Amino acid sequence: MSDFSKEGTRRSGKAGDLTLNYYEAGSPTEVGGGLPLVMLHGGGPGASAWSNFGAALPGFAASFRTLLVDQPGFGASDKPEVVGNYYRHSADHVVKLLDELGIDRIHLLGNSLGGGTAMRLALTHPDRVGRLILMGPGGLSLNLFHADPTEGVQRLMDFSADPTREALRAFISTMVVNKKLVTDELVEERFADATAPGAQAAMSSMGMSFWNPETAEDGMLWREAHQLRKHTLLTWGREDRVNPLDGAMVALKLIPKATLHVFPNCGHWAQIEAADEFREVATNFLARHVERSV
Repeated sequence: MSDFSKEGTRRSGKAGDLTLNYYEAGSPTEVGGGLPLVMLHGGGPGASAWSNFGAALPGFAASFRTLLVDQPGFGASDKPEVVGNYYRHSADHVVKLLDELGIDRIHLLGNSLGGGTAMRLALTHPDRVGRLILMGPGGLSLNLFHADPTEGVQRLMDFSADPTREALRAFISTMVVNKKLVTDELVEERFADATAPGAQAAMSSMGMSFWNPETAEDGMLWREAHQLRKHTLLTWGREDRVNPLDGAMVALKLIPKATLHVFPNCGHWAQIEAADEFREVATNFLARHVERSV
């Protein structure tokens, strides 16, 4: 029987000057042309590869060699000061990790902040990516009707200003429709990670990369969306209060090979709140990939 526990799947690897933590399970199958699937988590306080995707790992590992990567500054990965815009900073280090692991091409799935990293990686290193799945992605989510900051982003900023359990619970509550998912255990786990040594400084450095005029524009990925030539699945929770659904429209219009799937009664965490449907939709999309001849 496979061990899908957190410690049983935990690995680490060099990514240039950093060490990145990741979780790995599964072996290649014919699904998706045999390419590995890399998942990149969101960027809220206490976020990590395991907190976003640990529960989804067994289902995806049935079809793919699956790697859940703690992006720089999160989870058990190194937490350096961000150089340039965070999306590029993270994407460059994820590619270096793939080089270290001898992985040439991947399918790439990114949630929120991880969606922005995935988009930047696909734009900068198109030869490394097969298909792309973006879940309420940052950088591409251009809110046409909602105010900025959105409710979820405002709650994130509230926590940064006053990092308490109450503020964290308020933030997590914007992630989902089903408030039963916001358990005391989840709040404690995320709070421990959010207040671990180096975590708050890393969060601040990441955030400033989107506010600093010298680096913020590089994160406006919607301006480059027309350049993406990958088959791209945009997934959104209809009730997303972090990156609302209207933010999908520009990306859907501009990305030539984009498809949009909307999950009803679902917030920002489709992989948790609509777990079975999300896995089915994502796997079917990746299964249509035909790997190029070598």
